Amino acid sequence: MWFISTLRTNPAYSLAAWKRLTLAVLACAGTTLLATPLLRYLDLANIVMLFLLTVLLIGVSLGLSSALLAAFLSVGLFDFFFVPPRFSFVVHDGQYLVTFGVMLVVAIITGQLTAGLRQQAEDSAIEAMRTRALYEMARELSGALMIEQVARITRNFLQRLLNAEAMILLPDSAGELHPCHDSEPAQFQIEPRLVIMAFEKGIPVTCEQLADSGFAALYLPLKAPMRVRGVVALAPTGVNPKTLLDQRERLETMASLVAIAVERVHYVDVAQRSQVQVVSERLRSSILSALSHDLRTPLTALVGLADSLAVSKPPLSAMALESAEAIREQAERLAGLVGNLLDMARLHAGEVTLHKEWQPIEEVIGSSIKLLGRALVEHPVKVSLAKDLPLIEFDAVLIERVFCNLLDNAAKYSAPASSIEIAVRARNACVEVTVADHGTGFAVDGDKLVFEMFARGNLQASKPGVGLGLAICRAIVEAHAGSISAANRQQGGACMTFTLPLGVPPVIVAEELPQEGERRS
Repeated sequence: MWFISTLRTNPAYSLAAWKRLTLAVLACAGTTLLATPLLRYLDLANIVMLFLLTVLLIGVSLGLSSALLAAFLSVGLFDFFFVPPRFSFVVHDGQYLVTFGVMLVVAIITGQLTAGLRQQAEDSAIEAMRTRALYEMARELSGALMIEQVARITRNFLQRLLNAEAMILLPDSAGELHPCHDSEPAQFQIEPRLVIMAFEKGIPVTCEQLADSGFAALYLPLKAPMRVRGVVALAPTGVNPKTLLDQRERLETMASLVAIAVERVHYVDVAQRSQVQVVSERLRSSILSALSHDLRTPLTALVGLADSLAVSKPPLSAMALESAEAIREQAERLAGLVGNLLDMARLHAGEVTLHKEWQPIEEVIGSSIKLLGRALVEHPVKVSLAKDLPLIEFDAVLIERVFCNLLDNAAKYSAPASSIEIAVRARNACVEVTVADHGTGFAVDGDKLVFEMFARGNLQASKPGVGLGLAICRAIVEAHAGSISAANRQQGGACMTFTLPLGVPPVIVAEELPQEGERRS
């Protein structure tokens, strides 16, 4: 720890090479001046220790090159100023040659060891700083609530640690990658093909050649536990791109932290939207249920009063009877809308219990057509049933409601005298029912929004209704473990298709008739 603190506080730590060599020469000269008056008191072996101590301190503080210079310079100064005859490089005693050799070797080894220790201390200090920066980044990412915050934390980390810039690219709903912009735009460009490669294959992509042209040098995929969430592009600023690529392992760790933060923010956003949607749906269902219950009684009274006016004595005039009939029709239509609201509220609240029975579907089709007798007066209904249709397990009341809504929609949006076709066939372990008309069709072919509550297409906007019929159909069909879809016909008109699972119908055993002469019970 003393060496690390020395590195951080020593002003010679950041000096240029020629300045460090100059300081080494001055240190050796200072040692010579210090040892000269001590010659009369100390033995030459102790003077050697002073020079070795100088080499040791130079190696710690100024590096290997300065320590090597100090080693050779210390041998020369010791020979010239302290070995008899003094002030001369002539040596009379051959034993001093051994002293010079040992002194030089010890000084070189000491310088190398101290310089290596200094380098290790430097590397340890940098490693500790980078590890702490990575830890602080992870702590900041754990509190990020928006993608912009994640991008800003990532950019600050790279600028502080590696003097590099970062850009996070995230996919949109169509899968296209777009930069996540925060307050400061990136000062480099990206190569789209490399970004796509890193995102689709989930592997880091390097391009050191383009870094000098203002492009990113490294593309790291944001691999979260669930899937790849995006790509982070890295570009060095004012440094060699190799310096950035040398830290690839640490940068991949950083990318993992960013990926986890991006995925967490995504799921937090999904959870918040889901919670808001659940609360709004619950509130809407409560309002619909309350309104339906409160409106049903007065609407029933209006229908009854209109009927009583038609049979009142003395009879009303023709104009009054026409008005009473109009009141009755509008009240019935409004009662149907209120019924749809109440059914939708019950279906969403999960209060409807299915009463399934094995029965033929043609009976429900016939009862539905009969119930819509007035609405289907101008539209002949053609029913096509596949041969040998098995019994199907379903709730007759609810499936009848599905047929009524689909037939009513087909009649409402079709020209007078145009036919409506119903086709039923068995297909892929289910029964497929198609209701087709020759009307205007849907604004968008295969649009799934028509099954949402209160959703109505542009072509149907002029027709009366609140957009609940198809939503009720979808809820009922899905409750039966089926599916429903909408499409436009090539010859014109709309085609509604829903499926019901076939299941395994019960085996019907024919009752055997008693033989002639047998006793009947």
